[in-house]
Amino acid sequence: GYSNASFQLDDDDAKSQSGFIFKLNGGVVAWKSSKQAITADSTMEAEYIAAAEAAKEAVSMKNYIQELGVCLELLSPWLSSAITMGL
Repeated sequence: GYSNASFQLDDDDAKSQSGFIFKLNGGVVAWKSSKQAITADSTMEAEYIAAAEAAKEAVSMKNYIQELGVCLELLSPWLSSAITMGL
């Protein structure tokens, strides 16, 4: 899956935007874009929040797909920020 965040785009509430997308066999199976529930203090924190939201969805989606009898390889996250990848 891929996740991304935009740091505090809205001047009115200082919330960052998060998004993620998951593909299976080349097709999109899940995606989401929304404002973050909490106010991030940095770009790195906004990216971390986005990655955490994507990880929760990935676990849920993997469990569901495995219940259908489909074997999945380990999911690999793709983060848009090199700083966040170093955490």
